[in-house]
Amino acid sequence: MCKNILFVINTLSKAGAEVALLELLNQFPEEEWQVDLYVILGQGELVTHLPKHVRLLNPVFSEESVLSGKGRRIMFLTVLKSMFRRATVIRRLPYLMQNFFHMVVKGSFHVDKLLWRVLADGAERYDKEYDLAVAYVEGGSAYYVADYVKAKKKAAFIHVDFRMAGYCRLLDGDCYARFDKVFPISEETEKSLLELYPELKGKTFVFHNIINQKVIREKAQLPGGFTDDYHGLRILTVGRLNKQKAYPVAIEALKLLREEGLDARWYVLGEGEERKALEQKIRDLSLEGEFLLPGAVENPYPYFKQTDLYVHATAYEGKSIAIQEAQTLACPIIVSDIISNRQQVTNEVDGLVAELTPRAIADAIRDLAEHPDKARRLGERASMRKIAYEEDMELLKSLI
Repeated sequence: MCKNILFVINTLSKAGAEVALLELLNQFPEEEWQVDLYVILGQGELVTHLPKHVRLLNPVFSEESVLSGKGRRIMFLTVLKSMFRRATVIRRLPYLMQNFFHMVVKGSFHVDKLLWRVLADGAERYDKEYDLAVAYVEGGSAYYVADYVKAKKKAAFIHVDFRMAGYCRLLDGDCYARFDKVFPISEETEKSLLELYPELKGKTFVFHNIINQKVIREKAQLPGGFTDDYHGLRILTVGRLNKQKAYPVAIEALKLLREEGLDARWYVLGEGEERKALEQKIRDLSLEGEFLLPGAVENPYPYFKQTDLYVHATAYEGKSIAIQEAQTLACPIIVSDIISNRQQVTNEVDGLVAELTPRAIADAIRDLAEHPDKARRLGERASMRKIAYEEDMELLKSLI
């Protein structure tokens, strides 16, 4: 008899957690599992990549990315509907005001974090009882599964550093106490969570992102990749255009390198709310045509395969799927010196770890540019790193 499992996620736009979810869904064979998926915002371009056996519960769904202009308008209407469905905005007004002032006092305002509770309250409700319900990301999906899903067991995944991402107990309403198990995706993410929720000790288990290395290598051979006729050093970064990714540091690092005579061009594949600010900084430093923002692409893997260096210089991170993809394709890798990155890359063994400053990132790039044998050796070692964690699936299945 098939077991019934429900996954809930905030969006299905192209980003690390969403890509990891798609691969996780493939681990539940249809002859053993009935898998349902509910997307809080009912939106995202990755819906076309859902495994065929997964049933999407949303009665209406848009394939528009939440990062596109049209997608943002659709998202705004979804928020409005949620506010007025079941008089949610009236019932949640004390919650909204309390958290608004808390954020102002802390000097860190996150409107998306503030609205996830409203979106969860205003989402569709279903009477079906599941053997297992999984909130795959923080915020709306966690609140929804904790409060409105009927299930014999409940689990939540944590993909972010709680200390840095803007979540707190007041915002969450202590929802994580109502989950049977909580799965941070890295040891550092677990540490951050337990600092906020020490009572969860014993209920948390690290569950690494699952990626399909075979598919990644196959897709890297498909047509695509760089189309410009450029023969200098190509540097690649893949990730959303947001403050977490610290792109101003990368832009300033490239400025230093070019002033010092290194012929290099930096490409960032991704989209996000920081695009205009980054484009302005690129203009301010006269790097138009050298620091490029082509946007998100359907298949980034030919770019990984063709690049000279992959750089992941972020301010904070849960665990980067982009680093795992770069390792799979034997890219020479440079990462910023934060704990989660150090857990994925060992300095001078399978990559370089550099302080998150323009000077340090530029020096690391120059080191590998001037020593191609070293870069190749680091890339080869990166490709041998264990990044598949099949045993983690038992952590989830053991709940049933």
